Amino acid sequence: MVSEHSDRAGDESTALALKILVAGGFGVGKTTLVGAVSEIRPLRTEELLSEAGQSVDDTDGVDQKVTTTVAMDFGRITIRSGLSLYLFGTPGQDRFWFLWDELAQGALGAVVLADTRRLEDCFPAVDYFEHRRIPFVVAVNCFPGARGYGAHDVCRALDLDPGTPVVLCDARDRDSGKEVLIRLVEYAGRMHTARLLDSVG
Repeated sequence: MVSEHSDRAGDESTALALKILVAGGFGVGKTTLVGAVSEIRPLRTEELLSEAGQSVDDTDGVDQKVTTTVAMDFGRITIRSGLSLYLFGTPGQDRFWFLWDELAQGALGAVVLADTRRLEDCFPAVDYFEHRRIPFVVAVNCFPGARGYGAHDVCRALDLDPGTPVVLCDARDRDSGKEVLIRLVEYAGRMHTARLLDSVG
């Protein structure tokens, strides 16, 4: 979490920049979400899927996917005046997880994208953030043709801690992605406040 101060013609204002991770399984829509909501041209580190990776990358259900993130995606969105979010999309494959600890440093919270056709792919991300006590929301990316499930069904299937938000979204849609991020900021704010009160109680 980074605070930035700026002076404008005698008007002193404080701008707050928050770091958010966007995680989830391979092909779930992380790059799409970051690109859809970012107000700047997103930084992408995508490479073509190779024959060497075919034995380790499960493309079942996402067989149209031809590229993969090998480091991170980066974007920025202004939620309101004085509040910006820096978005870091994590790589989905296990072999790139050594990057997660670096990316998670200083993060306010995370969005875990889920695909109900491959729900088990987001288990590792859920476990990662739960064990590190990083607040997160699960955003179910509603792919065309996928069977619809309610938030309660997804929450139960993932065995989430009580109170962890589950929202339905379209990662391609800017407004839908922005609503997910707002929900995360509100939830993470409540979590951090509760922990602060517990520490001084």
